[in-house]
Amino acid sequence: MDPRLSIIDERLKEVKRIIAVSGCKGGIGKSVISCALALQLSKLGYKVGLLDLDFFSPSDHIILGAKLSFPEEEKGIVAPEVSGIKFMSIVYFIENKPAPFRGIDVSNAIIELLAITLWNKLDFLVIDMPPGIGDATLDTIRAIKRMGFLLISTQSKLSWESTKRMAKMLKEINVPIIGIIENMQKGSDSFIEKQAKLLGIRFLGSIEFDEKLESKLGNMKSFSQTKFSKQIGKIVPNIC
Repeated sequence: MDPRLSIIDERLKEVKRIIAVSGCKGGIGKSVISCALALQLSKLGYKVGLLDLDFFSPSDHIILGAKLSFPEEEKGIVAPEVSGIKFMSIVYFIENKPAPFRGIDVSNAIIELLAITLWNKLDFLVIDMPPGIGDATLDTIRAIKRMGFLLISTQSKLSWESTKRMAKMLKEINVPIIGIIENMQKGSDSFIEKQAKLLGIRFLGSIEFDEKLESKLGNMKSFSQTKFSKQIGKIVPNIC
């Protein structure tokens, strides 16, 4: 038994809800949804943390426009505050350099980051999860016992097939699924909504493709005013 797991429980004991934002395909908008969700919850007055566990392609710091100075230490690593939310990412330690983690190294790095980060009192901790259903995701599930998964898919049938496999896996191991969000919707196709209902999973809503979103990343005032962020804001009550 890894002794760090009991430390993780202690670190998270004052966090009321933990939301794992996940999906099986790259480019589905998992990270930008994680950031927008954290910011919208904070806007409603909740105390919110955001943890980027996508070690292979961390990008939340870019979306948030976060500075990469090393965090303060006080019996652990104090999660810095960025745009009103507490934020932690591997990039604070690797300084945007390539991180050639392999196999067990990824698992160890995830567990170590969870064990050293101080969150204190939070209403919500949003976790931008590693992509897919590999060891990194399974190790995170093992380390954090109170997560609910928010699944992201696009209209693509390939994206949905991957999301469906993840949903079935989560159900098999009794991990709660908060619901499914369809991202980058074009047109009025209700394919994802119908498929979610067939799986018995709540469909939380669709987010239309926002061609202006990319240019607003890194500027939180502009980002919060995008059509994308406003649509996330409409979905938030269904998550709370």
